[in-house]
Amino acid sequence: QVQLQESGGGSVQSGGSLRLSCVASAYTRNLRCMGWFRQAPGKERERVAAVDGYSGSTTYHDSVKARFTITQDIDRYSMYLQMNSLKPEDTAMYYCAAGGGAYGGRCTGNYDVWGQGTQVTVSS
Repeated sequence: QVQLQESGGGSVQSGGSLRLSCVASAYTRNLRCMGWFRQAPGKERERVAAVDGYSGSTTYHDSVKARFTITQDIDRYSMYLQMNSLKPEDTAMYYCAAGGGAYGGRCTGNYDVWGQGTQVTVSS
């Protein structure tokens, strides 16, 4: 089973930037479909961004559009999340996920491999 490891979290002030990385332990077809999720204390987990490595298509949660950018480097088994103009409400544990396969040419979003998470804290 491939494993995912996140890094790059930390504490920044409002308006700052962070770049999260997610590295897989090996290449598998699971890496075609990957995404970033976050969960704040007392809140449900939400998908922040997702990427389809075959088509290059990306999707974003409305709250991060124009501020976050998801990219993927399959040759390095890696995915990244560039986060700019961070806000206190972005504070959460961020997780990367992969897998779930595709149906009808599109990722299902049913990720079945998860990382341990990296904490992002944004102070006002």
